[in-house]
Amino acid sequence: MDLSARSGEKRRSGGSGINPTRRDVFAFTALGLVAGVPRSSCAGAPDGQLTWGIHVSLAPTWFDPADTQGIITPFMVLYALHDAVVKPMPGQPMTPSLAQSWLASEDALTYDFVLREGTTFHNGDPVTAEDVNFSFERYRGASASSSRSRGLTS
Repeated sequence: MDLSARSGEKRRSGGSGINPTRRDVFAFTALGLVAGVPRSSCAGAPDGQLTWGIHVSLAPTWFDPADTQGIITPFMVLYALHDAVVKPMPGQPMTPSLAQSWLASEDALTYDFVLREGTTFHNGDPVTAEDVNFSFERYRGASASSSRSRGLTS
């Protein structure tokens, strides 16, 4: 019951005479929210430019896997732009990526990778074993000196 009705006073209406209840206000609010939701199901195929915002300033070396520092931050850029021969995934330290399979020697100093068929660079050129070897040889990042001292590069 309205407070003015309990005290015996007459109810005064506003200029229009419409007094919505809480239920009416709730219903109109819900209708407004539903009507204002964008229709994502009607969206077409991706087209144009992708804008990616991150919380740090980018260092130029983060775009080149050969210059990766020994910290995790550059990997958010590397994982977005590059694909690895194998990569860590939840539950497995090495999962196939560009390689469909691989074999390791007993001493873990020699690996043979079988590259997936049909993998290409951004320009359409096929990814070859020579390309993978070139990238491996050119690596200058945080573990470069230790991998070279263990004989992991030719």
